[in-house]
Amino acid sequence: MLKLSSALINKPVMSLRTGAPIALTTATLINPDNLKVEGLYCSDHFNNQVMILLYQDIREISPEGFVVDDHESLSDPPDLIRLKDVIALNYILMGKPVVTTSKEKVGKISDYAVEIETMYIQKLYVEQSLLKSFTGGSLSIDRSQVQEVTERKIVINDLVKYSPVAAPLAAA
Repeated sequence: MLKLSSALINKPVMSLRTGAPIALTTATLINPDNLKVEGLYCSDHFNNQVMILLYQDIREISPEGFVVDDHESLSDPPDLIRLKDVIALNYILMGKPVVTTSKEKVGKISDYAVEIETMYIQKLYVEQSLLKSFTGGSLSIDRSQVQEVTERKIVINDLVKYSPVAAPLAAA
């Protein structure tokens, strides 16, 4: 099941043990090497400290928020040695420019959809410039079209151009 990025942010993290909220999600932790949401940054309700909720510690995702076992599911960022480099990158996907392999500007990332089971980003939604939006509207780009993800931009395959074909004239 796909969920938009807005369904992951500003949601409570609920503890099964206490039945109460223990944190509030504030941002996603994205690995740009494979476009995977490794976890969610959270604001801890007990001490307002920034913690990370790893995706494998989430028991259930509901419209009301995230369900975890207990407060121990939240991790302090320095404790996550395996994700040290990803955390240091602080990669933000929203607003990144999107260009084609032939260097044509496409637009900027306005949203993305995440496959909940694997936490891989499956779709990128690109907001085009004002002029292009009149002719082509917004774009949905599948992860298979992504060629390269860098600190400054997202490179995708060239877009297929089509031109309207005139209908053949009827024979008289």
